[in-house]
Amino acid sequence: MFKNFVITCDEATTICDKNQYGEATLLEKIKLNIHFIRCKICRKYTKQNVRLTKIFRVHSKSCNSIKHCMNEEDKAALKKQMEILNN
Repeated sequence: MFKNFVITCDEATTICDKNQYGEATLLEKIKLNIHFIRCKICRKYTKQNVRLTKIFRVHSKSCNSIKHCMNEEDKAALKKQMEILNN
């Protein structure tokens, strides 16, 4: 029965990634936590993955408040360069 809960490191990282987006099932989460008991590397991978996700979320919130647009002068120059390349 316990053999059903043993997973490989590849499966653990896949479940970890799914868990980051809320797509992991309860059974997958249980398997992952059992895997963490014996695998220090996957535990570290998960901690690093969580940390990177938090950093990205904070950074993306600050980027969303800034409008990233080209001004009209740059747009015209780019359009002119594209026309030259197309001819």
